[in-house]
Amino acid sequence: MTITEHTAVPAQRTADRTAVSGRERLVVVGNGMAGIRAVEEILTRGGADLFEVTVFGDEPYGNYNRILLSNVLAGSDTEDEIFLNPLEWYTANDVRLRAGVRITGLDRYARVVLADDGTATPYDKLIIATGSRSFIPPIKGLVGPDGALPAGVFAFRTIDDCRSMISFATATPGQRTAAVIGGGLLGLEAARGLQTYGLRVHIIDAAPTLMSQQLCAEAGEILRRGVEDLGITVHPGARTAQILLTEDEAGNPLGRAVGLEFADGTTVDVDMIVVAAGIRPNVDLGVRGGLTVERGIVTDDQLRSVDDPDIYVVGECAQHRGQVYGLVAPLWEQATVLAEHITGTNLDAAYHGSKTATKLKVAGMAVAAMGLKEPEHPDDEVVRFAEPGRGVYKNVIIRDGKLVGATLLGDTAKSASLIQAFDRGLPLPDERLELLFDIGLPAAAVGVAEMADDAQVCNCNGVSKGKIAACVRDGVKTVPGVMAATRAGKGCGSCKTLVREIVEWAADGDVEEDPSANWYVPGVPMDKPTLLAEIRARGLRSVSAVFAELAPGGKEEAASKMALTSLLRIVWGSDFVDERDGRFINDRVHANIQKDGTFSVVPQIAGGVTSPAELRRIAEVAEKYDVPMVKITGGQRIDLLGVRKEDLPKVWADLDMPSGHAYGKSFRTVKTCVGKDFCRFGVGDSTALGIAIENRYKGLESPGKLKLAVNGCPRNCAEGLIKDVGVVGIDGGRWEIYIGGAGGAHVRKGDLLATVDSPQEVITLTGRFLQYYRENAKWLERTYTFVPRVGIEKIRAVVVDDAEGIAAELDARIQESIDAYRDPWLERDQPATPGQFRTSLPLVTLPQVPVR
Repeated sequence: MTITEHTAVPAQRTADRTAVSGRERLVVVGNGMAGIRAVEEILTRGGADLFEVTVFGDEPYGNYNRILLSNVLAGSDTEDEIFLNPLEWYTANDVRLRAGVRITGLDRYARVVLADDGTATPYDKLIIATGSRSFIPPIKGLVGPDGALPAGVFAFRTIDDCRSMISFATATPGQRTAAVIGGGLLGLEAARGLQTYGLRVHIIDAAPTLMSQQLCAEAGEILRRGVEDLGITVHPGARTAQILLTEDEAGNPLGRAVGLEFADGTTVDVDMIVVAAGIRPNVDLGVRGGLTVERGIVTDDQLRSVDDPDIYVVGECAQHRGQVYGLVAPLWEQATVLAEHITGTNLDAAYHGSKTATKLKVAGMAVAAMGLKEPEHPDDEVVRFAEPGRGVYKNVIIRDGKLVGATLLGDTAKSASLIQAFDRGLPLPDERLELLFDIGLPAAAVGVAEMADDAQVCNCNGVSKGKIAACVRDGVKTVPGVMAATRAGKGCGSCKTLVREIVEWAADGDVEEDPSANWYVPGVPMDKPTLLAEIRARGLRSVSAVFAELAPGGKEEAASKMALTSLLRIVWGSDFVDERDGRFINDRVHANIQKDGTFSVVPQIAGGVTSPAELRRIAEVAEKYDVPMVKITGGQRIDLLGVRKEDLPKVWADLDMPSGHAYGKSFRTVKTCVGKDFCRFGVGDSTALGIAIENRYKGLESPGKLKLAVNGCPRNCAEGLIKDVGVVGIDGGRWEIYIGGAGGAHVRKGDLLATVDSPQEVITLTGRFLQYYRENAKWLERTYTFVPRVGIEKIRAVVVDDAEGIAAELDARIQESIDAYRDPWLERDQPATPGQFRTSLPLVTLPQVPVR
């Protein structure tokens, strides 16, 4: 459970100064990343024996990674995936969480904090970690008389903000345009996320340069071009004068945003506005408690308020030596010093400020920035490279032989070495160009052994190489275990490969395999062969039956359901017992959902061969249902894009064609060239063979999607060498079979499985390999990963040479699946539920927060 329940506590007006347990009372105001990181650091230093810990949080949840909210908005992460500390963590560590309770007052003389539920909680030590809030610019119409934002206007700071934005973008008809006020990191990520819902997006940036805090004008211009290439309109240097609201006949605003007006009088009509114009520290509690407050609550080098040695301040609300930090790494450094001091572990611990460096992806473009963005001194050295056409910009700024600033956009390959040089003041190469490029012969990669212990590996969570190595020396020998213990790799995830290398180095090759790494699904502690054997032996035909029999305590686990559904359908075919909550939306409605909530319909056109009658029928359906786009796909199919959910059954009824399964983790298409009947180079009838393969194996359930191709000669016109299975005709009427190819972002030529003499042998070996893959691949593992993982020699031995004596069993089992196949549209049933094809509810439904 990741959403923490609000625990009601009886009102308490007075209390003894000493806790009943003899431990001091530590109250933490703020359940965000900084506050809980401070608690974690305190607990690791024996804090559980020193303090009774009570944590207050405004939001009714556990602690979550606010950095990843843009991923939730874009749909690349779920809410569950961004929570850092579930309810069980607080209980296990004897931390009393009061979620959904706002602290409104601080009485330093009575040493209590006052909450909005009327309670007063005494403290011996207090940590203020109230973070920051969205900055709402003083724009006319942006804030109502009651202080609320108008309908259709959203801040973007919390998980509730994210939920509201998703709900509004998906639930209200006719919304096609959104504006994001703010061209910084958060604004760019919000804009990219809103595109997921089919919205046309404008970015309104008062600064002349996107990400002006990190990028110079030239780099910002290159970023702007890249953002606009994504279909986002950027308005640099545009000052919003007012929000345009709906009005009644008397001209009184009704409170729904319909547009923006700029200072020059021009306007933009919008349906939705997101405010991402920066943040401001939450310092109200410090003000009410009489603490010194400037931009933030002013602290000393031990992170104590300069006014009260028993009050510590950490995170975005703290001001140290005139600086307020909004990045994660400085917050972690502050939390460490605070914990050292408050527990007495090191009373000399001191925070001296942080050098800020960031490495991230902004709207799909890699960015790394640290220190100065432009030279500030006449003697500053500058090395600069720009290639706007490729979206690449690099510069470094050097002063007195030390790196004082660097910016990388589009190509951040050198960011790790630059961050180390910046953080630690390392000597720089005489040939300054080496800072940006590997010149001459390829430079030897800096191994993890040569990295300094204080070199930062995980920027998101402030984890150094030394901390990872120490974790390994303390006995944690699995990569997931080290990541869980140190939080390395738990932010954006870009450092996972380096974390693994450091673990392997620190363990001197003695890395233990995490048992769960081999589980087919996280909810059932078994590898795939064992799970398959148990399912068959026990006759488990439904997902709920698998959980009841094989999961610890019979507990169901949501992330495991789809994989188990696929596996059970592979095993049992038509005897599988379907349960609606075990399938993705695509599989529930047998169509591929698009980013605007409509669906894609792809009928089967075996081998890419169709007829005038089929084409005429497709055209009539496209006209009848106002299909926005009819497209020839890369797999030689015709795709009807933009079909409304409620029209799906009628579209398929009128088409009266089999499904092309473009939506499923299944066998999809066989692409073909014209073959020997028409092509002067053809040596094999690729079209006929491709149609035969597709008709035999169409729609078969699989761990990942399967795309095939048949070439009539080695010229590879149908791209068979980069498909999951590719067949190539060669002289003498023979055929080569290739497996494990990939034609996506990372191209991989398939491995030669066999050379055979007849089309029938091609069909047999194709089916045998597919069944071996279906039974042994990990969930969502494509063949281009499966084949090199298992090894082509092993697969060839099993599939071609029958070295394990299972070829006949593989043939029989795939035949059972073929016999059990039912087309979801030609054999149409009544809707499984009344709302299966209804769109009156939002396509994205988020869970409600349980509060009691």
